[in-house]
Amino acid sequence: MLTIMNFEKAKQELLEWLAIPSISTLSERNTDTRLAAEYLHQKLTSLGFSSSILETAGHPVVFAEHSKAGESTPTVLLYGHYDVQPTDPDDEWITQPFSPAIRDAAIYARGSTDDKGQVWAHVAALEHHLITNGTLPVNVKILIEGEEEIGSPNLKPFVLEQAKKLACDVVVISDGSMFAPSVPTLTTGLRGLCYLEVLVQGAKQDLHSGGYGGAVANPIQALAQIIQSLRNGNGEILIPGIYKDVRAVSAVELEGWKNLPFTETALMQSVGVTALPGEPGYSVLERLWARPTLEINGIWGGFQGEGQKTVLPAKAGAKISLRLVPDQQPDEIFTLVKNHIESLELPGVTVQVKKLHTGNPALVDATSPAAQAAIAALARAYPNTKPSFVRGGGTIPVVSVFSEVLNAPVLLVDYGLPDDGAHGPNERFTLECFEKGIETSIYLYEELAKLK
Repeated sequence: MLTIMNFEKAKQELLEWLAIPSISTLSERNTDTRLAAEYLHQKLTSLGFSSSILETAGHPVVFAEHSKAGESTPTVLLYGHYDVQPTDPDDEWITQPFSPAIRDAAIYARGSTDDKGQVWAHVAALEHHLITNGTLPVNVKILIEGEEEIGSPNLKPFVLEQAKKLACDVVVISDGSMFAPSVPTLTTGLRGLCYLEVLVQGAKQDLHSGGYGGAVANPIQALAQIIQSLRNGNGEILIPGIYKDVRAVSAVELEGWKNLPFTETALMQSVGVTALPGEPGYSVLERLWARPTLEINGIWGGFQGEGQKTVLPAKAGAKISLRLVPDQQPDEIFTLVKNHIESLELPGVTVQVKKLHTGNPALVDATSPAAQAAIAALARAYPNTKPSFVRGGGTIPVVSVFSEVLNAPVLLVDYGLPDDGAHGPNERFTLECFEKGIETSIYLYEELAKLK
């Protein structure tokens, strides 16, 4: 295993960065979010990067550049994000989410795996090259945003405006999971997203359920009817036209998934369930990576407190996400869902369907020279294990933006683990994954240098 010159220093710096509560969705954390950008900016400046904090309509972007490798050398754009998810439910954290703790050979903190830890693995790898060689093997541009966890609403305009500044030969992103511990992974696809909210309004105010029940429509009941109409118990989506543009998975890719170290029993045990229901005719991995899904993410309405209150509520609502696959378009999917809901007969209530944010699905060409460079780097970091090709069930909205605007291949080289708890309590990043992530990144920049 490669000796990483600055590992202990990198670990301490990551702990300091994780202690900054950069929750992008909470306005009361705006100062902290900027502090997280400042911390990264100062670090990159200390390494000799030309670094700036660039404003957007929301949270700022950190952009840095180190272009001393020469014009004949490839330029790599590293993308990541410094913002993190909210921490609730707070009472389920063993240690405080912004008081980073090392236990069981892992760093526990919000943002440890998503995405501060993985970003810092790259920062540490670049510092290793500068310490050992005095320079970098490639020209490097770094773009770290502060709004990924709220759908990157201002990043596409930023990329469009700054396309010349961001010009590169390849984009590198580490913001997901390896398939399993010690299984080096190149992610070749991500699902897209259509996230929406359904609001149901009945009477102008809450009413006595005895005085009005049976005559006035109940928004919760109407919402239940809407939800029931969206999918069945097997997970099949019932909205007309929803599967029209779904691209089939190649036989080669399916065969590769069969060889992965995966069992349904292990997955059930890891999340604490006794069954894995889903769309008939497809394996669990197909359903996770290559089939569209519809999930209810939140639901509200009526009395929620202790004891009883016989109320007929005036309103109810739900948040709903659809994960999409190539070649589904989020705006078209939203229209299908909206038209379906508005076609339902729900007398006595009004229904509003609001689009909150979207992201396009993405595919990576595993045969491209850039992808082959990533495979070579993974093989060097894990010399006894053949790298695997997987897809991710989540969404990184900017992947398709980079492909379209910069016309550069995107590499998804992930260092986290599926059970790291991203978005949940007790999020972690194992020290092994952090160290291996640094090592892989060191090799990756060396391999990418061979592209020209």
